[in-house]
Amino acid sequence: MITWTSIVVWTVSAALAAGIGWSRYEKKKTRDKYLTELAAMDREHREKLLARLNPEMAMEVRQQLMLRYGLS
Repeated sequence: MITWTSIVVWTVSAALAAGIGWSRYEKKKTRDKYLTELAAMDREHREKLLARLNPEMAMEVRQQLMLRYGLS
């Protein structure tokens, strides 16, 4: 038997799952846009911006730039 409680629980679960999926999609889209902008910059300006990031994030961004665009 389907009760109102189960309908509400499933509806809330579906909304939560959709929200999590949407936020991950937006995060990936923003990261791709940021990498494209960094790849278009000259090396000095790119290194200056990367120096402002925390070391772990800067290393990850550098690795992605090398993999996707062949830049160092």
